[in-house]
Parts: sequence; C-alpha cells; structure tokens
Amino acid sequence: MEELKRLKDIKVENYVWVIYICIIILSWYANNIEKDYLINKDNESKCLYQALMILIFSILLLIYSYFTFDSYSDYKSVKEFNKKKVLRYASFIASFLILISGIIFLVIAITDDNIDTEIAFN
Repeated sequence: MEELKRLKDIKVENYVWVIYICIIILSWYANNIEKDYLINKDNESKCLYQALMILIFSILLLIYSYFTFDSYSDYKSVKEFNKKKVLRYASFIASFLILISGIIFLVIAITDDNIDTEIAFN
C-alpha cells in the first residue's frame, strides 16, 4: 500500500517540476522587467515586476502548502515511535519552515512598494 502512495506522490511531484520550470521562466522574465525599471525608472515596469513577484510567490506558497500538509500526513501515518517517525517529523518541520519563508516572501512582495528588497526563492 505504501508503494502506491509513493507512486502517487511521484506523479504529483512530476507536475510540480513542470510548475517549477514555469516559475523559473517567469522569474527570468521578472528579472528583465526589474532591470528595465532600474534603467528607465518606468513606473509601469515597476508595477508589472511587483505583480509578477506576487504571482510567483503565490504559486510557490500553494506548492509549499501542499508539501507541508502531505508531510504532516506522512508523519501521522506512522503509528509506532521509531526512526521512521522521527525522520518524517523532521521532514514535516523542514516543510513547515519553507512554508513560513514563502509566506514571508509573499508579504514582502505585496508590501514593498519601492521594490528595493531583494527576494528570491531557493
């Protein structure tokens, strides 16, 4: 049964990789828009850049949320306390911290009207 769940997880992860590729392309485009704003002081470029960053981090936040909830579910599925449960708990904590960083980055993207705070997803 665990193999079937893992295969389902891999299928979802493959979709996430496609989304990440789109995010990378969108981020590259956003960097070019930011460069245009810095060179030309074009207010339209500034607004577009900020909108792109909000879109990017909103999508990432959805992905991070999915992995956090999935990780928590994996942790709860282990009944006995053993190494497997400890490792799944550690994985959940790591996913949760990434989710928190995504929330912080999204708040920065929304509230930084001067777009002078460098934010990036890793």
